[in-house]
Amino acid sequence: MFPTWDSDLFQLINQAHTPWLDQPMVIISGKLTWIPLYAFLIYLLYKEYKLMVWKTILYLISTVILADQVSSSILKPLFKRLRPCHVDAFQSWIHLPDGCGGLYGFCSSHSANAFAVAIGFFLITRNKPIGSLLLVWATLIAYSRIYLGAHYPLDVVMGAIVGGLGAWALFLTYAKLTKKS
Repeated sequence: MFPTWDSDLFQLINQAHTPWLDQPMVIISGKLTWIPLYAFLIYLLYKEYKLMVWKTILYLISTVILADQVSSSILKPLFKRLRPCHVDAFQSWIHLPDGCGGLYGFCSSHSANAFAVAIGFFLITRNKPIGSLLLVWATLIAYSRIYLGAHYPLDVVMGAIVGGLGAWALFLTYAKLTKKS
């Protein structure tokens, strides 16, 4: 069902690890690592929108919830693609500096959530420099998931698509609702 080049590219990335990069990749993938970034983004939104900041925060939270639910509750159970760390054929060589995650990995919730924030923030603010930095940040998170052995490249690419499309679809709704109020 999934192309062999996806497994080959996973192996290439995962085996190109270096010991000094293991811990930074674990930190990059950490869910709590980015709380200061989220606080900074909220501060930027508050500077821009003042008392209306709650609408933008609600929008961004909704994009993450949508991305997370589509990836975790719909796509993972639907496709049932084993994470690389659960594939028997990989056990002799796979590098897992952060252990193995849940059973299924298609698509990456980390990637979906990060791209939902990055694209959602850009759609709200149209701030190209910060939007570009957030896309680099989301891409780094996606890469870390492959490096750590948690996902194949297609898992993180589909996560990026799910997060981006979800942010865009909710933005259209957000734009309609905020024009009426």
